[in-house]
Amino acid sequence: MVVAGDDALAHRLAAELRGVYGERVTLVVPPAQRRVRPPVVGRARGSTLFDRVSAAVTRAAGNGDTPPGRTAEPPGSERVLEATELTEAVLAEAGVERAAALALVHDDDETNIRAALTARRLNPRLRLVIRLYNRRLGEHIKELLDQASALATAGMDDGTAADGGGGGGFDASTTVLSDADTAAPALAATAVAGTSKVVQTDGLMLRAVERPPPGPGEVADPGLCTLALLSATTNDPAGADGSESSGPQGPRLLPDERAVAAATGRGTVVLETVSYTGPAVSGGRSVLPFASLLSRRLRWSFAGLVGCVIGLAIASMAVTREPPLQATYLTLLDLFAINNPAIGQPAGRQVLQLFSGLVGLLLLPVLLAAVLEALGTFRSGSALRKPPRGLSGHVVLLGVGKIGTRVLARLRELNIPVVCVEADPEARGLAMARRLRVPVVLGDVTQEGVLEAAKIHRAHALLALTSADTTNLEAALYARTVRPDLRVVLRLYDDDFATAVYRTLRAAHPQALTRSRSVSHLAAPAFAGAMMGRQILGAIPVERRVLLFAAIEVGGHAQLEGRTVGEAFRAGSWRVLALETGVGGRRGDPAGAVAGGGVTRRAPSGLVWDLPSSYVLRAEDRVVLAATRRGLAELLGRRARERSEP
Repeated sequence: MVVAGDDALAHRLAAELRGVYGERVTLVVPPAQRRVRPPVVGRARGSTLFDRVSAAVTRAAGNGDTPPGRTAEPPGSERVLEATELTEAVLAEAGVERAAALALVHDDDETNIRAALTARRLNPRLRLVIRLYNRRLGEHIKELLDQASALATAGMDDGTAADGGGGGGFDASTTVLSDADTAAPALAATAVAGTSKVVQTDGLMLRAVERPPPGPGEVADPGLCTLALLSATTNDPAGADGSESSGPQGPRLLPDERAVAAATGRGTVVLETVSYTGPAVSGGRSVLPFASLLSRRLRWSFAGLVGCVIGLAIASMAVTREPPLQATYLTLLDLFAINNPAIGQPAGRQVLQLFSGLVGLLLLPVLLAAVLEALGTFRSGSALRKPPRGLSGHVVLLGVGKIGTRVLARLRELNIPVVCVEADPEARGLAMARRLRVPVVLGDVTQEGVLEAAKIHRAHALLALTSADTTNLEAALYARTVRPDLRVVLRLYDDDFATAVYRTLRAAHPQALTRSRSVSHLAAPAFAGAMMGRQILGAIPVERRVLLFAAIEVGGHAQLEGRTVGEAFRAGSWRVLALETGVGGRRGDPAGAVAGGGVTRRAPSGLVWDLPSSYVLRAEDRVVLAATRRGLAELLGRRARERSEP
């Protein structure tokens, strides 16, 4: 595996592949990155001396399957290559020509695209995982690279491809992911009660809901299934909620029914399917209604003037004996002072003309005020909105950069009121906030009065998503002084620092919800799963552990093929959730295939839920399963498949 990047995601991804999947990894980073925050993901063990010693130990152990000219490396080893640019020579030095997969996770889209085109030319059978923020461009790049791979490998001989393609049976494919899209559902969900932990796929939205332990005489609703048991220390201010501990006091992922029944007094995370019925996100500028153009006072002024015109027209009919239309016309001419003077006409007509002129004088300032107010309304419609006075129960979002923009869109989809705070007037998320008419406070959150302008004292939650740990921490601490029970979610880079902050805030404010999240920590499992060749639908955090959702083919996996759904379930590792009936799923009538085994529910996306435990999985089936990171590595890793083969 080759990983190329310039930030924390590259290091975490390399650690994920090395520690969880046991893969040999080559990490390509800029020269300064090798010494940046090494304790976060573990110091790189790869060096020229280390590689030579590892190869010698492997050969001494009798490993005879090392191809000629290739250095043998132990499973889980890592080699670090420093390079300023991802040129063709650098990719060749990293071993892209014989690698199984390449992850390009630079923060710059152009750098990743350029390297992907070069890597596809060097190795048409290489699996590519590209980090792109621009989703529309990512779809076009994916189609282009897959088409290039298909054309380049069309005339290759199978034996030659097996020799030079590397990867042990890996199929060439391109996967485009975004760390912002992967982490945004978890970040947005953590701040909002009742919408926690959302994974959205095409036509389907999965929602994992945290539920407290049932009271006496109550029966807990398991939903589709129970995904996890929360830590026994959840209600303990000094507890280590969110640790990686899997002991009896820590969180238990994918428990069996016996464990759920025995875990009294512990909260659970259950899976539900929901359909989004909220307002759609508008893609253009909203049309201002007439009521918003003019204030209430101006509307009443116009109504009074219209009443005066009607009264004068009726009086003119009575005095001049003119038809209604003619009387109204003469009244309007007098009102706008464009009628001839009523000289030589009856006194009543002259008096009415004077009254009409007086009403016309009153009309001029009202018309001028209406024009000025309408212009101001249109100008403010294209500008940033300010938080309204009576706003309460909203989410204060600090930072609308790359991550904050995706979180803002997610909160908008869930119809949740948001107030954004941003110090940079040129931030990329301000355009979306303007289009969605979301209130924005421009200013440095560390300055006094900025959070007050965002109505933090009446807010429901605070999402601190700036790129600076100290800024997020300072905002959270100040917000807690204003409102001690405020729900706080922090984006922190360093895991050790995040754990220390979390425990301290929880001990100081035991009645308030505190969560610390790392974007790279949430995104790395999805990127690693894509490199291993699976379709990762999403990741759901359970405290500080991660549960993955993947769609896989049953064929080729001895732990699934030929087994029933009940037999395929392994507590703490993986669980089959649904059967896909669309492209790649079972042909024919899936409902008939599982008839007699219970009620099935068919989702709009073509997934059949509530599969009976007696349903036998066949090789042509495609299933959606929930798995832990190590469980997915054991089930679908290359070495797991090699061990399962006779």
